Amino acid sequence: MKKSDFYYELPEELIAQTPLERRDDSRLLVLPRDSGDIGHLQFRDLPSLLRAGDCLVLNDSRVIPARLFGKLATGGAIEVVLLRETGGGVWECLTRPGRKMKPDTRVTFADELSATVVEIAAGGNRLLKFDYDGVFLEILERLGRVPLPPYIHAELPDAERYQTVYSRESGSAAAPTAGLHFTPELLKTIAAQGVDIEYLTLHVGLGTFRPVKADDIENHEMHAEYCEIAADTAARINAVKARGGRVIAVGTTSCRTLESATDENGKIRAYAGFTDIFIYPGYKFRAIDGLITNFHLPESTLIMLVSALAGRERVLSAYAAAVRERYRFFSFGDAMAII
Repeated sequence: MKKSDFYYELPEELIAQTPLERRDDSRLLVLPRDSGDIGHLQFRDLPSLLRAGDCLVLNDSRVIPARLFGKLATGGAIEVVLLRETGGGVWECLTRPGRKMKPDTRVTFADELSATVVEIAAGGNRLLKFDYDGVFLEILERLGRVPLPPYIHAELPDAERYQTVYSRESGSAAAPTAGLHFTPELLKTIAAQGVDIEYLTLHVGLGTFRPVKADDIENHEMHAEYCEIAADTAARINAVKARGGRVIAVGTTSCRTLESATDENGKIRAYAGFTDIFIYPGYKFRAIDGLITNFHLPESTLIMLVSALAGRERVLSAYAAAVRERYRFFSFGDAMAII
């Protein structure tokens, strides 16, 4: 299939720049997975789509304030975005301007934090060895900023609005945005109607925003992200499947983790490691029965994943309907339920 097969027209004014005041005020487009008409709800109406015995699987990763601003010995300004830890205090990073960040270059962020370029990685990213006094994540909380996606140009006064209410495992460079719509009250309502709620972790990298460059999508090289699912969590989800309940992933991150942890017989296993699974039409889902997700960029790997679940033509038709109905798109936008 061609990258252009997943293109759609999106007016720029439909790209949400800020979150709504209340998380579950967002809209919810309902796309039946196999057939049926598109529906339109509010996100707070999600419980009406769920049944007792279903299982909702959420990604509990938390975005770290991975954007740092420092200075070189020459006085030049440098911006650094942490992508992933490679061990021993070394992180793979995006740096701007990159041309100044040659091996052995030192950057100072504050008295308590500095870093040295140890290597130029594949693709031009830099490996930085950080030197600090104290606990690294605590220092980031003081000095860093949350890195917002490149299509968001507005400032975010409250950084917690780019976190899910259930985030707890620090490590993401971008939020698992399908979960941004949930409130504690909505989760309680869902649990009270007999729906199991389970958590796994996938740390979202900025590679999720990397465009597909290959015209033939099968030639696209997928980025890798760390994920894990505990043995007891896998066992409970397997029990739901065994009794005929539906497994509904909240977000493409939860979907990719579940599919990475599932064997050919549909059994979910404990898993901890990197996944570079690339899901596009033709893929046979082994773990999930439904998906709650935001609207995704044209020609992105994420719209390809959604198309694998519900069919490319039906997904593009749903996106066209969302544009006509003036839905809000992308990270701070509205949501879609494929059930």
